[in-house]
Amino acid sequence: MSAIYRVDGNSVVTSPDAAGPWDRRMQHGSAPSALVTWAAERIAAPVPMNVARVTIDLMRPVPVAPLTIETEILREGRKIQLCEIKLFADDVQVVGATVLKIRQQSQPLPDDVGDLPVTLPSPEDSLVEDGHGAISPFAGMVSMRAARGRFGQAGAGAIWFRLDHPLVEGEAVSQAMRAVVAADFSNGTASTLDFRAWTYINADLTVSLARQPVGDWILLDGDSWIGPDGAGLAMSRLADRRGYFGRAVQSLVIEKR
Repeated sequence: MSAIYRVDGNSVVTSPDAAGPWDRRMQHGSAPSALVTWAAERIAAPVPMNVARVTIDLMRPVPVAPLTIETEILREGRKIQLCEIKLFADDVQVVGATVLKIRQQSQPLPDDVGDLPVTLPSPEDSLVEDGHGAISPFAGMVSMRAARGRFGQAGAGAIWFRLDHPLVEGEAVSQAMRAVVAADFSNGTASTLDFRAWTYINADLTVSLARQPVGDWILLDGDSWIGPDGAGLAMSRLADRRGYFGRAVQSLVIEKR
């Protein structure tokens, strides 16, 4: 099974499987978002750190084409590291991102402080969502199970996601990458508008993590707000089998088809 990306130094070769639902020549937002996260996690830190926040600005549609990665450390400290990641296509910047890492340090928390449990059905007890490979090649790389509502249908939903495909050739998929891949499906999880009549492309993605997720399945417990002037928000609480661990927000560009 070939990976979505093959990375050689700063050069990236992109598989056609990265394509999204809006235009087969353009990548699904999950793919470059995961690539940015992977690049940030490869930046050495002075102490062990975990990704706590990923903020991605999709400055232009990301083509299914060769890319170049540029990385920079904006702030280096004993407790945090702030990284900047840029993706270029033909010398034009298409993605700008910042990734915040926080030092790993076990804390003796009070007994009443812990994960909020998930009361929705597990992936095994949820409805299988299939056929999404017809919507976009990248969506076909992801298993979906609907715990509430249905993916891509109007109304707030809660969908489990599991990435079933390697992202970067020769590299394992990190837990932060799994969270980011799932998070970019927020606008389809809580799609207030009918996909057949409207487009609601996200211009950005912010994912904040209180802890690293556990296991392959990531739950998006979603909602969306649509404004009257062409903008909207898709929001999700992120969970795994252990409980809720993060949040995701997308700014949406709303247009009639």
